[in-house]
Amino acid sequence: MKADTRLLFQIFWTFFRISPVTFGGGFAMVPLIIKEIVDKKKWLTTEEITDVIALSQTVPGAVAVNSATFIGHRIGGIRGALAAMFGVSLPTFLIVLAFGISYFHIHDNPKLEAAFISIRVTIVAIIVYAAIKIAKTAITDKTTFFIMAAGVPLLFFIHPILVIFLGAITGIIAIYIKKKLGYDTEMKKNKEDDPTNNPDYYMGAGI
Repeated sequence: MKADTRLLFQIFWTFFRISPVTFGGGFAMVPLIIKEIVDKKKWLTTEEITDVIALSQTVPGAVAVNSATFIGHRIGGIRGALAAMFGVSLPTFLIVLAFGISYFHIHDNPKLEAAFISIRVTIVAIIVYAAIKIAKTAITDKTTFFIMAAGVPLLFFIHPILVIFLGAITGIIAIYIKKKLGYDTEMKKNKEDDPTNNPDYYMGAGI
C-alpha cells in the first residue's frame, strides 16, 4: 500500500511539474513527457508514448489532459489516471485564475506582450522537436513514411480527426496487402525484449 501511494504521488508530482511550462498545449508537453516518463522514470517506452498521443487526439477533450490521464492509467490504473489528471490540471487552473484576476492591470504592459510573442515562437520550436522525437518511433518503414507525408498536407484541408481515421484505415489496408504478398508486417521491436513490459519494472522505477 505504501509503495502504491508513493507511486501515485510520483505520478501526480511529475505531471504537476510538467503542466506549468506547456504554454503551447498538449503537443508542447511531449518532449517533457518523454524526458520525465521515458528517460528518467522509465515507466513507459517512447513507442507507448507515441500511441498515447495518437489516442489522445481521437477522443474529446484537451490533448494535455487526455494524454496525462491515459499515461497515468497505463502506469497506475484508475488511481494513476486520477493522479495524473489532477496533477496536470491543477497548475493550469491556478495560473489561469491568477491571470484572470490580474488581466485588467497587466494586459497593456508592452514588456509582457513582448514576452508572450517570444513564448509563442519558442513553442513552435518545441512542437517541431516533439514531432521529430515521435517520428523516430512512428515512422518504421516506407509505408508509414508515405502515410505521414500524405497526412501533413491533408491537415490543411480536412479535420485532424478525419486524418487520423484515414491513417488508421490506410495502415490496416497496407498490412492486409503486405500479408497477402508475403512481406514482413512486424512494425516494432519484440515486446518480450523490452524490460518496461515487466510490471515490477514500473513499480520499482524511480522509487
